[in-house]
Amino acid sequence: MALKVAELLLQLEEISRSRPDRVLRLRGSLPVADGLEPFELLIFRGFSSSVSHPTGFDPDQPLLPEAARIEQTELLQGPLNPQAEQCLSSASGAQAFLEPAAWL
Repeated sequence: MALKVAELLLQLEEISRSRPDRVLRLRGSLPVADGLEPFELLIFRGFSSSVSHPTGFDPDQPLLPEAARIEQTELLQGPLNPQAEQCLSSASGAQAFLEPAAWL
């Protein structure tokens, strides 16, 4: 059974707390009135941060709606250095990173 997006993000954030040397980047699409819009989300040290869309002030609200589609996931060396990113692993779905061993 597939996890809901909010639960998936919570589990990934939990795993990331124990891996301060890793950043998980999620890319995909969000439904909008006239189609789909791309998004990018980073998970680092237990927190999710959208780099493509504004976020609300309530940390209890998920950053992605349930209709979001995660199409690409990359595990990066952290802390992130945009001028010299190091991709350690990638997958088509975020569920591949629900196993803590996938963060090694």
